[in-house]
Amino acid sequence: FYSSCDISIILYCTITKLDCFLFLKVKVVPLTDNTGPPYTLYFGIKFYAEDPCKLKEEITRYQFFLQVKQDVLQGRLPCSVNTAAQLGAYIIQSELGDYDPYKHTTGYVSEYRFVPDQKEELEDAIERIHKTLMGQVPAEAEVNYLGVAKSLEMYGVDLHPVYGENKSEYFLGLTPIGVVVYKNKKQVGKYFWPRITKVHFKETQFELRVLGKDCNETSFFFEARNKITCKHLWKCCVEHHTFFRVPENESNSLSRKFSKFGSIGYKHRYSGRTSLQMTRDPSVQLPRPDQCIERSRSKTYPKRTQQTGSKNMNQITTNGENEGTTKIIAPSPVKSFKKMKNENSPETQRSKTSTPWEENRLQR
Repeated sequence: FYSSCDISIILYCTITKLDCFLFLKVKVVPLTDNTGPPYTLYFGIKFYAEDPCKLKEEITRYQFFLQVKQDVLQGRLPCSVNTAAQLGAYIIQSELGDYDPYKHTTGYVSEYRFVPDQKEELEDAIERIHKTLMGQVPAEAEVNYLGVAKSLEMYGVDLHPVYGENKSEYFLGLTPIGVVVYKNKKQVGKYFWPRITKVHFKETQFELRVLGKDCNETSFFFEARNKITCKHLWKCCVEHHTFFRVPENESNSLSRKFSKFGSIGYKHRYSGRTSLQMTRDPSVQLPRPDQCIERSRSKTYPKRTQQTGSKNMNQITTNGENEGTTKIIAPSPVKSFKKMKNENSPETQRSKTSTPWEENRLQR
């Protein structure tokens, strides 16, 4: 039920490499640490819908599709090879339509990028699946893409690196249902918003107070890298809580304790509409005029068959006693996709600050 203006907000990167979202009424220049103009901003999703397939407007689903596709490409949303092949096939179906052997010649999938360190085997799998998606229009392929992506473990997780006991590394993930704790790439804790009674920070120390099943409170303390990142984590936590929280009159007795969440002595509140307010807005039931969506094309690259590949190498027929035989010549490999990207682009900056794990590789 979200509208695109509710969940998509202008994003910029500060000199401290933190992703910061701007509301439409906020002045940009005083907030940026660059020496511009020009200033580099881009459109991004701040709050991920728990089920993006239920988003009412096609334009909003399309914006989610673009964001999640970028998350997978930049390694923020890891997935298995089989899942990556399925997602890639939906991307190709959305952009190119039904498979046509006359238009889609060998290696056509290699013109697109889907995951970090993309391999030829993945492209072959995407091509095979693409051939089975006949008849799916772009909007349908994008919904199917979101249907697969929403089941991934890291979908919609806003990760923040912190330190625990003995300076061990953790990640705190803010999600629609609560705060998830990761250690060594594994989930070691999950705290639902209704059971979180207090979020507090002081200097570099971040406190998360949780109400247990025995109705006793337990405080968990983490250390941030510095005061700026600690305050940033706290602000993001407050905003996620406000947006996704369950109202007091519709929850159990825990919500009465939860209502004190914001009374922690700091002046920061999320001022936008909450998820529940958007779903209950009478205007969502009103008929809306059909919107004409102009879909943008993804950046393309030279076909793999023109530069590398073990299965589709350049073929040269020789003369002489071996006439009629084929000599296979393997050219030099394609340059890494990562090296081709502009290091100063916002996409690259965000991938550096938001990548869940250092090894941005597919999980097998």
